[in-house]
Amino acid sequence: MHTLLIITGIVMAASNASALPYDGAQVPDYSLPDPLQIPGGNPVSTLDAWESLVKPAWRSLFEQEMYGIIPAEGVRLTVDLAYENPNAIDGLAHLREVRLRLERNGKVQDVYMLVLTPKQSDRATPAFVGLNFAGNHTVVDDPGIRIPSGWVPNRRDLGIEDNRASSAHRGKMNRRWPVRQILSRGVSLVTAYSGDIDPDFDDGFTNGVHGLFSDRPRDRSSWGTLAAWAWGLSRMMDALEDHSWVDISRVAVIGHSRMGKAALLAGVIDSRFSLVISNQSGCGGAALSRRRFGERLKQINSNFPHWFCEAFHTYNARESELPFDQHIFVSLVAPRPVLIGSAEEDRWADPQGEFLSLYHANPVYRLYGLEGLPHGQFPTANGEVAGHNFYHIREGRHDLTEYDWVQYLSFAGSFWNEAD
Repeated sequence: MHTLLIITGIVMAASNASALPYDGAQVPDYSLPDPLQIPGGNPVSTLDAWESLVKPAWRSLFEQEMYGIIPAEGVRLTVDLAYENPNAIDGLAHLREVRLRLERNGKVQDVYMLVLTPKQSDRATPAFVGLNFAGNHTVVDDPGIRIPSGWVPNRRDLGIEDNRASSAHRGKMNRRWPVRQILSRGVSLVTAYSGDIDPDFDDGFTNGVHGLFSDRPRDRSSWGTLAAWAWGLSRMMDALEDHSWVDISRVAVIGHSRMGKAALLAGVIDSRFSLVISNQSGCGGAALSRRRFGERLKQINSNFPHWFCEAFHTYNARESELPFDQHIFVSLVAPRPVLIGSAEEDRWADPQGEFLSLYHANPVYRLYGLEGLPHGQFPTANGEVAGHNFYHIREGRHDLTEYDWVQYLSFAGSFWNEAD
């Protein structure tokens, strides 16, 4: 069993190595900043003070030192139907692919959004919104869905080896998107290819939506690719809000791995997402950085220099000097629920660090009269801890599986029904 010992602000891990998916002896002692404390100042004790003083200060600090400041001005969004199949997936779904055209200063970026709504419903349904890794055509095998014409990542599981998508990849990622299961719950699925928003490689921020802002000089706090993806998720919400395809009051944002980082960021910047689901997002996502376990800041910033702002690179191998940690970022979603999932063998993403991040967001949720997680005991594989927030860990590797979806759909359904 695992217990948490909190001694004079120091969080220490005491573990039975046979019961946990990591060697706890590798984790150093570390302290965590108080999410109720104004950065560099004093803690507050009221909800009004936290919302008016502390929350905006922490968010600004994360923007300046980690994810980057997202420019928002001057972008025009138009939405056009590109393809429609009212009897998709053996008649289970009404499928629409719509083009989101983003325009600024004469420059254009098109993002294609796939919307799948269950046909058995006679009213707008709740929806899960998330980004996919290699194109909408990999989610559902439908000949009308657009194949990306630009860069896509090389993926052995899809047979992509030359950064080019093809019809051979149709439906190849449906294991991560169990559409039939989602639709059977009376839930819609909305997704877009992340590379339509910003291709996932370092080219000096000239491609994707960054190119719309090429007139703005970049500095140490300019936005990176994760912020671009999160901003793109908000534009998807804009499109959904302007149409009646889904119930806009019941929309969850979901993401796996790097897209889990983007989903968490989107939940922080856009309160229209009523649930935030970050699956195995690890370093720079849900996991605590100060634990220095699994992927470290130096590794992530070296391997993916375009994900975060330049300022974040100054903390490489200096995690203890961070002015914040991810439990505070999670708390910025409050009072909305955050759902975090881990996998037992995914030590790179630090499952316990993800759990502790959610647990140490509790003080903020308590200001709202909510119990984020009821206790700090790390669950065994295929176990969960559920309060207003939700954590689960399953057997297996780094992936988004049908098992994960079952947990998220069940929690979301209960929450949305209670909200009604």
